[in-house]
This record gives sequence, C-alpha cells and structure tokens, in this order.
Amino acid sequence: MHQLDTLFVGRVFHDLPEVDSTNAHALSLLSKSKPPEGTVVSARHQYAGRGQIGSGWESAPGKNITLSVIMYPVFLLVARQFQFNQAISLALCEFVAAQIPTPVTIKWPNDIYAGDRKIGGVLIQNAISGGQLRSSVVGIGLNVNQEAFYTHPPNPTSFKLETGAEFDIAALHAPLFRQIEASYLKLKSGNTVPLQQQYLQRLYRFGEPAAFQRNNGSFFQGVISGVATTGRLEITVEGQPEEFGFKEIKFVQN
Repeated sequence: MHQLDTLFVGRVFHDLPEVDSTNAHALSLLSKSKPPEGTVVSARHQYAGRGQIGSGWESAPGKNITLSVIMYPVFLLVARQFQFNQAISLALCEFVAAQIPTPVTIKWPNDIYAGDRKIGGVLIQNAISGGQLRSSVVGIGLNVNQEAFYTHPPNPTSFKLETGAEFDIAALHAPLFRQIEASYLKLKSGNTVPLQQQYLQRLYRFGEPAAFQRNNGSFFQGVISGVATTGRLEITVEGQPEEFGFKEIKFVQN
C-alpha cells in the first residue's frame, strides 16, 4: 500500500491473496463486528466476483482492482439511497478519467464506460434499519492490466487496452480511495444538487437519441432525460417521459 492521505477510506486494509468475493468477505466482517468506516477488503484473485443482479464479473488474477469498501451512510433515508450510488459512481468515473485519455461516463445505473466499452462497475449492498441505511458494502471492479476477456462483460476494455501502458495496481489505491472519500463527504454534507447535476453530465448517452429494448423483447427509440431520486431511469419516448427500473430495459448497442 502506497502512502495514504485519506481520513478513513483505506486506513484499515485487508489484502487477501484470494477470496470468493470481496463483498461476501466484507459482509462476513460486518456480521461479526463493526469494522471502522472506510475499511477495505482487497483481493488479488476473486474467483466468484459478482456483478449486478447475480451476473458474474470476470477478473484475471493480479491484473485488476477488485475490492470492497465498508461504509456507514446512516445519514441517508432509504428513499434516498440512490444518491449514495451516484456519489460512488462519480468517484470512480473521475478516478478512471484521470488515468486514461478516452472519455469516461457512467452507464446507468453504475457501470463505468470508456467510450462505448465497459471498464468497471460497482455493486453496492445495503443493510437497512428503521427507514435508514445502516451499512453499505461497496464492491468495485476496475479492469486495469487485463487484455483478454472470455466471459463477462461482452464489450470490455481496460486501462492497459486504452493506453498501451502497464499500471502499478497498488499505486492506484491511494488516488482511488481519495476520490471515494471526497465524493462521500460531499454527499454527507447534504448538498446533493451538484452531485445530481454531475451524475447527469457524466451519464452515458444522456440527451442523445438511442435504441433500447424492453424486458418483454420489444424495441424503441428514446432519449435519456434524467434519473429519478429513486434511481429509475427517465427516458422520453415519442415526447412522453417514462421511467424504467434496472433490468427493465437495456441499450441496443450500435
């Protein structure tokens, strides 16, 4: 671990050679105790990593960033939990944008894209109590030095594929943790309007005509016009706004 200048993110760092899932390991820690906020569980090889809604996450051993951060966003009501997602996704977007020349965006709700290819993603697992968030495990996967992919996702890229350079993964931890902490503290301050504006500015295909497919198989054209406070994607279809939840639609790639 290189020198940290964060207040809490990454100050406790579990560096594992191998684990099934860093999120599962972090959740296990939470079930037994209350680790300090910002505790990180990192693994050089994650052999059962998860994406959203049970999908897999392919990561070659020692090639990528695969870690989870334990946070306690108890200041957020459950109805506002997507703001936490926005803050983390923005942090990753800004971090990746500082490493590669390709334009970096957030593909709703929390995939990180370089151009039209996926370079990373987030899986947040929240524990809720009395209408508020009690704890969150933020699972982060970023493709860094991997050059060949065989399973998930179908359109991957990596820092190395975008730049041609090999990266020191350990050296990336400090700037990543700094970005996560800064974004989280902005959210905690309660000034969420800039956060929402920045999320829309970074949103993949925002304001552009695009083709989509509903989960019933039908296709339609629309324009992403916003994201509701609940996290549902707002798309204008033939002049009328509609809202969609995750897995209810998908982009049709050109």
